[in-house]
Amino acid sequence: MTEQIRTAVVGVGHMGRHHARIYNELPESELVAVVDADGDRAAEYAGQYDVQSLTDVSALLDMGVQAATIAVPTVAHEAIAAPLIEAGVALLIEKPLAPDTATGRRLLDQATAHGCVLQVGHSERFNPVVRAMDRMGVEPKFIETHRISPFTFRSADIGVVFDMMIHDIDILLHLVRCREYQIRAVGVNVLAAHEDIANARVEFANGCVANLTASRLALKTERKIRVFSPEAYLSMDYQKKTGIAVKKDANLDLLKMARERDLTDISQMQGLDFGSMVNVEPLQIDDVEPLRAEIQSFLDAVRTKGTPAVSGEDGYAAVAMAEKITQVAQEHDWHPTG
Repeated sequence: MTEQIRTAVVGVGHMGRHHARIYNELPESELVAVVDADGDRAAEYAGQYDVQSLTDVSALLDMGVQAATIAVPTVAHEAIAAPLIEAGVALLIEKPLAPDTATGRRLLDQATAHGCVLQVGHSERFNPVVRAMDRMGVEPKFIETHRISPFTFRSADIGVVFDMMIHDIDILLHLVRCREYQIRAVGVNVLAAHEDIANARVEFANGCVANLTASRLALKTERKIRVFSPEAYLSMDYQKKTGIAVKKDANLDLLKMARERDLTDISQMQGLDFGSMVNVEPLQIDDVEPLRAEIQSFLDAVRTKGTPAVSGEDGYAAVAMAEKITQVAQEHDWHPTG
């Protein structure tokens, strides 16, 4: 049997409590402590799993902890992570990696200097619909995302770009695999001091274009992505974990018919039932809890000292794009004189 990795969770709020649950359940993990500034909350979850309850992260340094999740507010990531990195503790830092690129770069440099595994908690990367898209290996030309929900009052200290759109930014960068781009963006703050609604158009150097929309003022929850490529059109629902693919090679008969009829005017096809003519395939979606898959991937990287599935560099790239979107949105001229 593989030796267990001694683990801990710092911050057992909305996300951290789920990390603690999964660390406690996984056979490759030995959860030894939970840390939270709220002593009562720390004691509650420590009691559930019969582990140490701590209010100060420095107490972990004498417990032989090998890997830890940091699930505290983003502004506190660096202060919490720094002593753990110096002690050689592998870290899974909840998204976003940092509140800005300067802080993110310091975290990356410190982790590199100490040879420390650093993974960023972009759990949407482990969503079964993303894994299904990865298996198809499409080359995106246009991507459209919508991520909307009612206001939760949980992340009012940051805007919707860093709160919600950051998920889609990470997926976008993962799919397009290009870090050179130009951005146009708008954002509007309604309830909070930062933007509550945002839209960004990203034009990549490789020609791909993406349109991202996020809102935390909707009356419903929706998390969708549509990917258009020369090979296929994909439509995915993160929340329902469902998706369909319209593949070019599966619709050659329809394309052949259009060519044979020399249809230079699309109106010549009126009367035909497009929906019944197109071959639509449901994507094969595996039933895996994204957070569990994320933590297992993290522990694998710790054990092998390999590169995490969502590396610190990936997390930094997402912060860089989010920061740029926020900056461009703030500079938008709502009263042009031209």
